Amino acid sequence: MKIDSIIFDLDGTLWNSIEGVCEAWKVVLKRHSNINKIITPKDIKASMGLQIDEIGKLLFPEEDEKMQLQLMNECCDEEKLYLGEHGGKLFAKLEPTLNKLSQKYKLFIVSNCEDGYIQSFFKAHGLNKYFTDFECSGVTGLSKGENNKLIIKRNSLKNPVYVGDTLKDFESAKIANIPFVYARYGFGDVNEYDYVIDSFEEMLTLDL
Repeated sequence: MKIDSIIFDLDGTLWNSIEGVCEAWKVVLKRHSNINKIITPKDIKASMGLQIDEIGKLLFPEEDEKMQLQLMNECCDEEKLYLGEHGGKLFAKLEPTLNKLSQKYKLFIVSNCEDGYIQSFFKAHGLNKYFTDFECSGVTGLSKGENNKLIIKRNSLKNPVYVGDTLKDFESAKIANIPFVYARYGFGDVNEYDYVIDSFEEMLTLDL
């Protein structure tokens, strides 16, 4: 089977935004003096790959659902502003690797993020020129697996693969019935995969 396209997860696969997200969330929590909570990099790492409502429940279990949603909306808005200006930490040799991959495959992003988060990644680092399309749960309300299927249908893809770093990413590839490339350098631990890479640049040497 000849691969014609690559769908990427964002966090833990293309960049590490944890430091910037923590800074943005500090700003939001200062507005809520009644909430005695410090969001740490460990907290953010644990929430990577989850949908917004799931993150709210994980990070603010003592709050009711309405307050969880309010906090998540405020935090998401603040982090998009921060990351759009300051960016995140791109994984080593990301852009030259994307450049080479884009000459051979159509490239996409599917993430469980809010609307505007992928755009912040593009704005800060100018990488949108390498991608054909992108989708997220914040726009569609769908799971990552369903968004993979949406991207596949919308772009008439024949043989895509999905690249990600968490169990949720593996499950999303399985739902879409496409091969999974495990980015082992990322945030998660996955035991089942079709391919594995230990650096982003290794995408160039995979026998796809």
